[in-house]
Parts: sequence; C-alpha cells; structure tokens
Amino acid sequence: MPRAVIGSAVRRAVAPPRGCYRTQVLVAGRDLRWSRRVSSAIRGVGYQVTACDNGRDALAVLVLGLPIDVLVIGAGLAGQPGGAGLAAEARALRPGLRIVLTLNDPGETHPDDLAGLFPEAVTVAEDPAAPAVARAVRAVLSPSDPGLRN
Repeated sequence: MPRAVIGSAVRRAVAPPRGCYRTQVLVAGRDLRWSRRVSSAIRGVGYQVTACDNGRDALAVLVLGLPIDVLVIGAGLAGQPGGAGLAAEARALRPGLRIVLTLNDPGETHPDDLAGLFPEAVTVAEDPAAPAVARAVRAVLSPSDPGLRN
C-alpha cells in the first residue's frame, strides 16, 4: 500500500501581513443582495469582508475603529450618509483608507460625482458576478503590480 507523505497534499496558509488580522474590506452597498454578491467575490480572492447595506452602518464600523483597509461604495448607497458623505467621513476618520467606487453600468457616472471628489479612488463598473469589484480591491491593495490595475 502506498504511503502518503504528510504535508504533500495540504495547502499551507500564508501568514497574513497584519498579525492576527487578514486584509479587511468594508462593503457599503445599496441593498443586502448586492452586498452579499460583492462580498462573496471579494472573499473568493482571499480578503475578509464586513458588509453593510446602508451608509449609517458602514460609518458605525469605521467609527468603532475596526481594522478596515479598503472601503467599497456601491452606486445608489442607501441611508444617510450617502456615498459622498460616507467617503468624506471615512477619509476624515482614516486619511489613508483606500476607496473603490462601483457603478451600475460602464458609461454611468457616480450619483454624487465621487470620482471628482476622490480622484485617487478606483472606479469600476459592476459585474453580475462581481469579479470586477474584487479585482479593483486587489488593485488598490497592490499598487506595485501594474497587471492588477486593469
């Protein structure tokens, strides 16, 4: 009977760069279904996700001081603050926070013109399976790899 080599078929987990925390992404979307779909795609590329379906809850996560590396703001974010208000408050609380803006259609502009207010933010058209949003999150976390920027 052949013997299995211990560890040969097991994938080893890579230690996260932030100690006990993995990279954290806060998803603030217009509804729970959208947030779940985008969160699933982001988890699929290896990041931890906290999802909110309105701006007030997303702002509460930031105010509580939870470790967040990237904020994803969906077009038509419900609640107060809206997309622009959430981005401005988030930037005031955490100046280095990376922001990803999503749109409903490739030719659409964000309702609050967030791209104009935050030119360093990555804007991406939504994808039904949400892989484009997950790629954008990877891109803002890996600015040294130009291949991820597309």
